[in-house]
Amino acid sequence: MLEKTTRINFLYDFYQALLTEKQRNYMEMYYLEDLSLGEISETFEVSRQAIYDNIRRTEQMLEDYEKKLGLYHRFEKRQKLLKQTKQLLTEQNYDQATDVIDQIMEME
Repeated sequence: MLEKTTRINFLYDFYQALLTEKQRNYMEMYYLEDLSLGEISETFEVSRQAIYDNIRRTEQMLEDYEKKLGLYHRFEKRQKLLKQTKQLLTEQNYDQATDVIDQIMEME
């Protein structure tokens, strides 16, 4: 569950501008503020089921955006390559570090 929450939070960070204000509010309250469905439903005076359905649809939208745009995937790949570069530099393996930096630059 923690892995899913972390993934959704990252996807939300990347794609929140593509969501409606209502979707952003529900996602922030549920994932960032850790409010329950009941607490959110009281705030907006709608049923818990409506909140649940909206959050699930929004999660699916975020996953769809990721499939099409791949921003989170590229972010993860870049982070991995940066860690690898740091390790190679620590080991003073400059040629390999330069190769990894080239890979990072090609991603952009």
